[in-house]
Amino acid sequence: MEVLEKIDELRKERGWSVNNLAMEAMLTQSTLNNLYSRKAEPKLSTLRAICGAFGITLSEFFAEIENPDKNADELSEAVRKLNKQQKHALAIFLKTI
Repeated sequence: MEVLEKIDELRKERGWSVNNLAMEAMLTQSTLNNLYSRKAEPKLSTLRAICGAFGITLSEFFAEIENPDKNADELSEAVRKLNKQQKHALAIFLKTI
C-alpha cells in the first residue's frame, strides 16, 4: 500500500473529507489537494502533521503499510487469550460502539 492510499484509508475510516483532514492536521487544503493531484509523497513534516491528526506515530503509520494484517493478528491473539466472561464483555462493548 502506498502512502497516499494509506492516508486516504485512515481519512475515510474517520469519515473525514480532505478539508477535515487539513483542519485536523493544521495544514492548508491546497497542500493536501496538491499531494493528491500530483500523486506525490508528502514531506516528512506534512506526514507528521497528518499522523498527529490521526492520533498515530510515523512508526505506526509505516508499520501498517508494511504489514497491514499485523493489527488484526495482534487483536486476534489478544481475543484468543480472553476467558469466556471477558469475551462476552468485549462483545457487549463492541456492540455499543
